[in-house]
Amino acid sequence: MANQYNVLGTRLQLCCSNTGFTREGFCYVPESDAGNHSVCAIMTDEFLRFSKSQGNDLITPNPGYEFPGLKAGDKWCLCAIRWYHASSAKVAPPVVLEATNKKALEVVSLDTLKQHEYKA
Repeated sequence: MANQYNVLGTRLQLCCSNTGFTREGFCYVPESDAGNHSVCAIMTDEFLRFSKSQGNDLITPNPGYEFPGLKAGDKWCLCAIRWYHASSAKVAPPVVLEATNKKALEVVSLDTLKQHEYKA
């Protein structure tokens, strides 16, 4: 997985700890990841409420999956389609481009991602 690239064409950077399909902190997208967990995003309250309303509760901890629950400010590898739907609903969270896997480009354009780029 270490040889994957980001949407800018450089080596994929760490998103945060215990995130992504592989739970290694990188938004790796192995063949077994049908959800394309490729977008490194910084959670917002608006996005978390939106995701919950769409049937994906990212707020409530789920110990069975070692999932702590998320809050605003946390980084997480999101499914590209969920991020895209949030973008269409005007609630997309900011994106860390260097940590967003190039696989995201199968769902959303680089220009759209850049419009939501996190600027520290």
